[in-house]
Amino acid sequence: MGYKVVVAGATGNVGREMLNILAERQFPVDEIAALASRRSLGTEVSFGDKTLTTKDIEGFDFSGYDIALFAIGSDATKKYAPIAAAQGCVVIDNSSLYRYDPEIPLVVPEVNPEAVDNYKNKNIIANPNCSTAQMVVALKPLHDRAKIKRVVVSTYQSVSGSGKEAIDELWNQTKGMYVPGQEVEPKVYPKQIAFNVIPHIDVFLDDGSTKEEWKMVAETKKIVDPAIKLTATCVRVPVFVGHSEAINIEFEEFLDEDEARDILREAPGIMVVDKREPGGYVTPVECVGEFATYISRIRQDSTIENGINLWCVSDNLRKGAALNAVQIAETLGKRCLKKG
Repeated sequence: MGYKVVVAGATGNVGREMLNILAERQFPVDEIAALASRRSLGTEVSFGDKTLTTKDIEGFDFSGYDIALFAIGSDATKKYAPIAAAQGCVVIDNSSLYRYDPEIPLVVPEVNPEAVDNYKNKNIIANPNCSTAQMVVALKPLHDRAKIKRVVVSTYQSVSGSGKEAIDELWNQTKGMYVPGQEVEPKVYPKQIAFNVIPHIDVFLDDGSTKEEWKMVAETKKIVDPAIKLTATCVRVPVFVGHSEAINIEFEEFLDEDEARDILREAPGIMVVDKREPGGYVTPVECVGEFATYISRIRQDSTIENGINLWCVSDNLRKGAALNAVQIAETLGKRCLKKG
């Protein structure tokens, strides 16, 4: 016996990935509904070898459905998630709306699977920010061994994290560089993204950080350990898919780089590719379409007493969004719902 599943926002980048991953991982689905806004009503989307026609989320009856994967943004989630939850359907939400609610679990299954048990508080589970999700998968096994004091992370985030319009903007600006008169002015971003990097993701806060940077701090504390100190600089780069992170970790006790490498090799959800030679590391292009979070460039930081540096790369539409949501659904099924 399988589950009755809803994917809300099925025509967007993340919603389509959710459908792909549900099929790829053979999630036990008895029935599936693809929902969209009225603007996208009737659009066809793929689910394995099936074609689904989207239904209108407005007025949709969630009763009788077990799990709803939401990829519709905070405003729409605020309206529809409580409706679905009240009708007995567990919502797994990809927006930022519920991540910081103390009653709602924020889950990365490789890190804190037990947190899904608290879904009954509001019948809602939150999916973390894309940049946080891949990072904490790497941090947790190292934290279990040597206890992390402080993390300094710089991110290199692809434009797909901003949606389809951002992908189009990068593509059109790149083409425009080679065709006189075809230059494309920035609309999604405050400055040109093609052949450029922008140290600004989300809105600026009073302390000079951006909300994206704040999210990484708050979410790491909630998912891994509130005692961890973290500072982040988040940068948008001209890459279509795949987020990269340079992570510096300071531990309470010494951790040798070879032991750190061995720990990460055995950790769930991680693939270590770390050869000290040209090409002996993973870049965003190579991680697209993959489930794993890739770790490279593991090395001692000799400038502090107990430090390690590493490079972390993942497909942000997968581990950073759709894959993690499906993994939460799998964990919820195994621990709580127990069908399929």
